[in-house]
Amino acid sequence: MEAPRHAVRARLDVRPLDRFTTIKIKLGVLVAASVTLAAFITWLGLYNHLGPSRTFPLAIVVSLVAVQVLAHGMTSPLREMTAAAQAMAQGDYTRRVTASSHDEVGRLADAFNTMAEDLEQADLLRRELVANVSHELRTPLAALQAQLENLVDGVSPADPETLGAALHQTERLGRLVTDLLDLSRLEAGAGGLELAPVRLQGLFDDVVEAAALIAPAKDLTFVVDVRPGGLSVSGDAKRLDQVVTNLVQNAVRHSPRGGEVRLTARRDGRDVVIDVLDQGSGIAREDRARVFERFTRGNVPAITGQISTGGTGLGLAIVRWAVQLHGGSIEVVDSDTGCDMQVRLPGQPAAGDAS
Repeated sequence: MEAPRHAVRARLDVRPLDRFTTIKIKLGVLVAASVTLAAFITWLGLYNHLGPSRTFPLAIVVSLVAVQVLAHGMTSPLREMTAAAQAMAQGDYTRRVTASSHDEVGRLADAFNTMAEDLEQADLLRRELVANVSHELRTPLAALQAQLENLVDGVSPADPETLGAALHQTERLGRLVTDLLDLSRLEAGAGGLELAPVRLQGLFDDVVEAAALIAPAKDLTFVVDVRPGGLSVSGDAKRLDQVVTNLVQNAVRHSPRGGEVRLTARRDGRDVVIDVLDQGSGIAREDRARVFERFTRGNVPAITGQISTGGTGLGLAIVRWAVQLHGGSIEVVDSDTGCDMQVRLPGQPAAGDAS
């Protein structure tokens, strides 16, 4: 297979000056080499009785050729950067610059390669965003359209069951739009909090009540255990509800039929630790950090080969963002059964816990 032209050019470049660490030293060596070579050619010509008319032009030509060869290697990274930048303008972010020197041009080439990698990742993220959002929008929209067409054509009656199915698809679209808005806030670095004491017992009860309606066919059992009962944290009630709701919905999707989803909260020093546990297949230790990345869906199928269990791939990334806004942390910890998502938040003083 024929090598790319830019790769062939890179191999043909002669870069004997790459060992020097600054451009000033390289230019000094270049001038000294050209003068020395010209003096040597002149002396050699005169020693062999060629005469000035032939010696001087020969010395000039040989010096210019030597300077061109050395200068071509010095400026090669700049030409490669120009070609790579032009390729990037056409959407090709795979080009890299051969950064073999240790001077300012070499450091610029290293920075250029880092920028190219960042742009390639950003372009990949944009493509994934378009693909994921298109897929997530198309599925509920197609289902909703089919249900409404059946209602209009009289195929399906406008009974509570049919309308409830249509409402479910509408709510799914609403959750996706909410996730996308939160993602835009995350990207913009926005995230103001309205801090107030939040009682976890009431928060958990509300989330469980809503979650019980998500997958009634699974016949799940929800257990809430908050100790002490009046345990509270200082946080934004809306964001904390978003955190717990996303974690519980994730646990519901991963839980087997007849399984148990457990929400616990306890004090650990001055911190409050929240655990959301399910009885699903769990997450391998080497994959746990990736589940909080955007567009990592289900049981991390891209890594483990397992089947995705739904979701937009944004929920856990938004959870981590909201937790970090509160000065807390989230991680997947070891569990005897299933998966344990553990959130650690700065807590209210113990005296503030209501009985």
